[in-house]
Amino acid sequence: MTGVQVGVGRGWHLGTALLGVLGTTLLFALFGRLEARWLALGWVAMVPWLAALDRARSAREALGLGVLLSVTFTAAVFHWFPGALQAYSRAPTAVGWALFLLVAPLLQLQFPAVALARYAARRLAREGQGWLPPLVGTLAYVGVEGVTPKLFADTLGHGLYASEWLRQGADVAGAPGLTLVLLLGNECVLAAFRAWRGHGARAAWKPVAGLATLVFVLSGYGAFRHAQVREATRAEGGLVVGAVQANITRYEKLKAEMGAYEVVRMVLDTHYAMSDVLLRDGPVDLLVWPETVYPTPFGAPRSETGAALDAEIAGYVSERGVPLVFGTYDLEGEREFNAAMFLGPSARGDGGLERAAYRKTMLFPLTEWVPDAIDTPTLREWLPWTGRWKRGPGPRAVSFTLRDGRQLQVAPLICYETIFPEYVAQGVRQGAELLLTLSNDSWFTGTPAPRLHLMHAAFRSIETRRPQVRVTNSGVTALIDSTGAVVAEVDDNQRAGLTMRVPETAALTTLALAWGDWLSPWALVSAVVGLAGAVLARRRARS
Repeated sequence: MTGVQVGVGRGWHLGTALLGVLGTTLLFALFGRLEARWLALGWVAMVPWLAALDRARSAREALGLGVLLSVTFTAAVFHWFPGALQAYSRAPTAVGWALFLLVAPLLQLQFPAVALARYAARRLAREGQGWLPPLVGTLAYVGVEGVTPKLFADTLGHGLYASEWLRQGADVAGAPGLTLVLLLGNECVLAAFRAWRGHGARAAWKPVAGLATLVFVLSGYGAFRHAQVREATRAEGGLVVGAVQANITRYEKLKAEMGAYEVVRMVLDTHYAMSDVLLRDGPVDLLVWPETVYPTPFGAPRSETGAALDAEIAGYVSERGVPLVFGTYDLEGEREFNAAMFLGPSARGDGGLERAAYRKTMLFPLTEWVPDAIDTPTLREWLPWTGRWKRGPGPRAVSFTLRDGRQLQVAPLICYETIFPEYVAQGVRQGAELLLTLSNDSWFTGTPAPRLHLMHAAFRSIETRRPQVRVTNSGVTALIDSTGAVVAEVDDNQRAGLTMRVPETAALTTLALAWGDWLSPWALVSAVVGLAGAVLARRRARS
């Protein structure tokens, strides 16, 4: 009879633990849609898992709950990625899923780290130190997430983008700062629930008041900063940018069907025609085409045909008298770079053209770039889609002349680079007035990825308080203002030209811009110090 009771007890314990993981996973799946109707779920999403974690009977069990959540979280929130990988690489979708879930604990290492840190703090906490496990766990989450390489640079704070006021808090410590507030809010909800169950509704007022304070302070700060940015923005004037989203994708497939020259010919003719429409509609200060729209080196032709196409693009810019930024390749000896080319009339007024190239540095691993340490013929044979780009020298501000003679400094970004806050901040610190992003999101068309990528870009504008022009080949092309709002856009899988009027905004300073990612290392050190202090206190109590 005792054995039956023990078996039932273990089964019940396992069942409630799995329900905790499932509950948090489902809440994250909804919250991760970045829609206003699911915004409130961010304040409670962690509660089921945290409740299950606090019932863990061993470090091994706690670690298991952390690893399991990392896998289910990855599958639920990024379910679109294996399919996109299959579209890019032609590898079986099942292989993509297997690899993706296998590395999930590394991609979401914060969950196993929190599980172990919280369990250790729970074992070390003394009478009256019920606050220690929640605090150490929260700090460990933010700290570990900040120092762990992440494929998508995701964090829970991104879910607050749907709130115009709440997202403004990212100018203090980036999206990780919003994550910290969300985690503390979840701890307040869990504490309120436990107090209510144990001692009645009156006992829950303190944690409820704590949650209300977090929401009130974050909202109040956001409203204040939002008003500041609006006040610093002029309603008239500014920069007029013409963006072309031609929605021509799958170059390799088109090349196989039409031939390489015919594809380049079609791409250029389409962009010339769409640009001319924008120029006829009104004065444009700058034309922008997306990443790798000209899929061959510009300025270093490999053939007479290539030289003729280079001259054709230069002639187009010279005849229209409007500077052009477009995605192409750049060469240095045998080294090839994914680049943004700046081509425009000379500031000297002599009829010549000025040219400057920005080389992409942050390359997507195993598709655009392979680290030299593992770049072998065997790897290339196993993964034939791997790219051969070289990494650029890093962020920089590029200055060029507009059609009216004004000088503009921009921080160029190419695709994947927009997910790295510190990288973007370094370009702005060099004097950039505008973030200019060229991207190719065509492999993710029809998935949530283009919108997620747009959200990342919007956070960079909040953190730096710089407007952003984002031009993609298939969507989402957009103008983002300094509050992170998408002012104008061309949606995914659409062909359209877009005239963007970038308003003049007085330069505003932010802590996120000045200090970079200061929160994550501080949180990690604080978590370690908190645990070490608890260990020392326990030893003193025993001696």
